[in-house]
Amino acid sequence: MLVIASQKPGVLSSYGLTIEEAGRGAWAIERGGRRWEGAAAINRVLRELGGNPHRLASAYRVGAVAAAEEAFYRWFAPRRSRFGRFGVRPECEEPDSGCD
Repeated sequence: MLVIASQKPGVLSSYGLTIEEAGRGAWAIERGGRRWEGAAAINRVLRELGGNPHRLASAYRVGAVAAAEEAFYRWFAPRRSRFGRFGVRPECEEPDSGCD
């Protein structure tokens, strides 16, 4: 798994995303090109992590759970800057990050 900040030069074009798409939410893109957005992307990453995160992601397979997660993600995404970062420093705030 590779996590890349969308602000890094050339990242969006290399993965075929627009600025609007990147701003709308999280994305998970497999090497073969399959894409997930929003809650689906978060759950795809959790499945990849295995263990307890994988178990959490398995609930997303239930239609009602997926619908609720997607609704929450659509609410949360445009407001995400209002929430604390839980002690995590975003990659683009690191010195010499190369972000725009």
